[in-house]
Amino acid sequence: MDAKSLLMATFVVAAACSLNPVLAIQSSAVVAKVGAQESSKNSGEAPVGKLSINKASQEQLEAIPGIGAKKAQAILEYIKKNGPIKNQQQLMEVKGIGEKLAEKIGGFVSY
Repeated sequence: MDAKSLLMATFVVAAACSLNPVLAIQSSAVVAKVGAQESSKNSGEAPVGKLSINKASQEQLEAIPGIGAKKAQAILEYIKKNGPIKNQQQLMEVKGIGEKLAEKIGGFVSY
């Protein structure tokens, strides 16, 4: 996806998001992921635009595909009890998050 296509996708998402606030959170995570992938492919730099799992709110965590209210709360409780999550392996220590889910959300979060 080139920069022009990414910009157009952002405008389309912005228009849709003005009608549905829940879509706004979910879509921004997807656009950020696509933009980060394109950025890293083209520049050799690390992806940007990911949600910091250790700084995220309950609502932000719930916007990640595969994470609902209970898993978001479990993540927050884990961080409160054990400190910051440092990697995907440690994320799997959170109740309800196994290898498949950790891999799935890995593209949306930073540690």
